[in-house]
This record gives sequence, structure tokens and C-alpha cells, in this order.
Amino acid sequence: MATPKPLSRRTTALALAGAGLLAAAGLGAFWFAARTNPPEVVEGEIAVTVTDTVCEPAELTVPAGRTTFRIHNASDRPLEWEILDGVMVVAERENIAPGLNSTLAERLKPGVYDITCGLLSNPRGKLTVLATAESEAAKAAPELRYFIGPLSEYRVYLSRRASELVAATATLSEKIAAGDLEGARAAWAAARQPWRQMAPVSARIGDLANSMDPLADYLAEREEDPAFTGFHRIEYGLWGQNSTEGLAPVAEKLAADAAALKDRLKTLDVAPADLAGNAADLASRVADQATGSQAPYSHLDLAEFSADLDGISKSALLVDPLVREADPAASEALVQALDAARATLDGFKVEGAMPAYDQVDEAGRQRLSEAFAAVATAAAAYNPAIGLE
Repeated sequence: MATPKPLSRRTTALALAGAGLLAAAGLGAFWFAARTNPPEVVEGEIAVTVTDTVCEPAELTVPAGRTTFRIHNASDRPLEWEILDGVMVVAERENIAPGLNSTLAERLKPGVYDITCGLLSNPRGKLTVLATAESEAAKAAPELRYFIGPLSEYRVYLSRRASELVAATATLSEKIAAGDLEGARAAWAAARQPWRQMAPVSARIGDLANSMDPLADYLAEREEDPAFTGFHRIEYGLWGQNSTEGLAPVAEKLAADAAALKDRLKTLDVAPADLAGNAADLASRVADQATGSQAPYSHLDLAEFSADLDGISKSALLVDPLVREADPAASEALVQALDAARATLDGFKVEGAMPAYDQVDEAGRQRLSEAFAAVATAAAAYNPAIGLE
């Protein structure tokens, strides 16, 4: 039998070029489908398509109560979709992959809300929530006296974390001004802990969150965008560029924002339903974030998710005594979900330390996402158990 002749360089090059064209064609077909195919909507869901510039539709009207939105990302980059009441984030879905759908279920009160449409710089849409007989009847809630203790304890918790954040961001600013790269990296990581522990509340204060914590992926010009400020701009400099150069004014502004956040929290109205409700919402957001990256330059995501879990646990478990008496099964479900999430995080440790998140494979990220999704589901059962929804 004759030995086959090896392919010539020209033939090989043509074959590789042909494969590349096929791949490009396939990718082009995917993006075309992403931009043109509407979300597959289940009965009762509200469909929203988000492009690079707008939401379709840009105005929505729904009845008060629990509503499920199916958001389709028809752009070529990951996006988030938010419902805002003034500067406060009511609900959001993050890290929606290009061409894919994501659902957001939220119990909405009557009112007029803004909705973000793609990039943070884009014009916002409008969501009108109409009152119903059921929403009016649901205004009655358990007596406030049962929540005085939990709310007071949570305010102390937020105050202490805010003070830690102010001190940590001041240290970060000092290290950057001194040109101390390693010291600045350590200070950055330290400042992220109280920031994420307060996330059930701080992430909902939209104006400060957008100043202190915007991700480059959600900005039109990414790292070159003028709105790329705060923690991640500093992270990009310290790890992405291995330098403190040009970061001094960014760090000073971050420290000033941290002080403003501390002042804002002193007068922020935290309602009884916020304790478990905010915890459930943050757990859902972390479930979204775990499949991507929230610390894309330092890869310290696992430490941040651990701080998130601290904040989620503190907020929700303050009402656990009331839930345990009213619905022991709901209480047990959350405790087990929190323990499982902690075990999942600890399972990543190597010789007692968390690895960089870029060393965690897709299966590991999916396990973490599922663990936080289970926490979100369990925490969402708390308010109904004690008559807050």
C-alpha cells in the first residue's frame, strides 16, 4: 500500500483558512441569532430584550405582586438588567451572557421605577407597577415591635462595617500615594471585605455603587471609559498594569465615597422585610457573578464571595428566631443552604488558602453558583413565613 504524501504548506494553509472562515461564519450566525431571536417566554413571564443601546420594550406596565421577567441579551457583551427606585436598586440580574436569556422574579410594590438598558451610560426605561386589591390588602404586616431588636443589631453591624471601609480605603489611598504596590494590593483586598459584607444594602444604593464599584464590562469604552472609577479601576491599575501610577485621585475619590456611604447609612430606612429580602437578592446576584468574575484583574473572587456569604448570613439570620417559630422547615432549609455554601467555598482551599479564581474550572464555578442559588431560594422563603409578603 502506498504511503500517503504529506500535505503541502499551501494546502495546509488553505485548509486552516477554510476552517477559520467556517468558525467565523458560525460565530457570525450566532450573533445574528442573538440579536434577532426574541426570548422564549413561558406563559406569565414578561419578555425584555436588551441591545447595546436600548431595552425593547423601553416601557412596561405590570400589576403589583410577583412578576417574572425573561431578559434576552441581544448584544455582544455580558450585560446586567436592573429595576431602580430612584438611586436604590430594587432587583437586578447580572452577568447575562451574550445571546442568552436570564429570568428575574421579584415581588413589586405599586409605583414607577427606572430600568437599566444595557450599558450604564444608556438612557433608562420605565416600569410602572399598578396597585391591585391583593397588594392593598397585603399592606398589613406583623407588629414592628418584633423587629426592633433585629433592626437595631443590623444597624450596628452596618455602622461597624462602614467604619472599617472608611479606614481601609484611607489606608489604600495612603499606600497608593506612597507608590507601595504590594501594600496597596493588600489594602485593596482588605477594603473589599467590609464592602462586600455590606452588599445586601450598599449594592442597592445605586449612585454610590456605580461610583465605587462599576465593572468595565458594563461601560461603553471598558477600561478607557471615564466612568471606570472606584475599586475596579484601582484593581486594574494594581494588577492589570502592575502600577500605582495615576491611581491617587481615584483612591481619594473612593475614600470620599466610603465616607459618604457611612453617612448615608445613618439615615437609610431598613425595613423588616429587607433583612431576609436583601439577603436573598444578594445571594441571587452572587449566583450570577460566580459564573463570571467580579475581581477580573486580581482574581480574588473567592475571598469576596466568602465576605458576601458573611453579609447574607448576618442579614437573614437576624429574623431566624421568628421564622423558626413560624416555619421550622424554612429555617432549617436556610441554615443547611448556608452551611453548604460555606462548605463549597472551603472546598476550594489549597493548604488553607483560597486559590485565584482563574484557577477554578467551569464545573467548580457552577457548583458555587448553584450553592448561592440554593441560599437565595431558602432566604426568599423567610418573609412569607412571617407574614411580610
